[in-house]
Amino acid sequence: MIDHFGFSVSDYPRAKAFYTRALAPLGYSLVMEVTQEQTGRDPAAGFGANGKPDFWIGGEGGLNKPVHVAILAKDRSAVNAFYEAAIAAGGRDNGAPGLRAHYHPDYYGAFVLDPDGHNIEAVCHAPG
Repeated sequence: MIDHFGFSVSDYPRAKAFYTRALAPLGYSLVMEVTQEQTGRDPAAGFGANGKPDFWIGGEGGLNKPVHVAILAKDRSAVNAFYEAAIAAGGRDNGAPGLRAHYHPDYYGAFVLDPDGHNIEAVCHAPG
């Protein structure tokens, strides 16, 4: 079981603003922020649900290649809301909400590229 994961972004304030808006429909919010003064390194922001930061971004600078992250949504309407919020926050479409039956018959997902090109997905596995 994964406790948390993180990746670096090229523009920390921009990415923090993007994820604050894009992840809200999935029940995620900014739970914790670690400053440069606290760590002696670059700042980091931890997003999560129920007070547990499990999705981290750091201001170390962009990666050479994008990452893919899929976050479980409680239902299909949350997938739709994530997609709309992420696009409104400056994300780019990488797959509108819909069934992806090639994974399994009830796989309902949406894909958005964040400002650094990371492929962020919301997915619901429950029947429609």
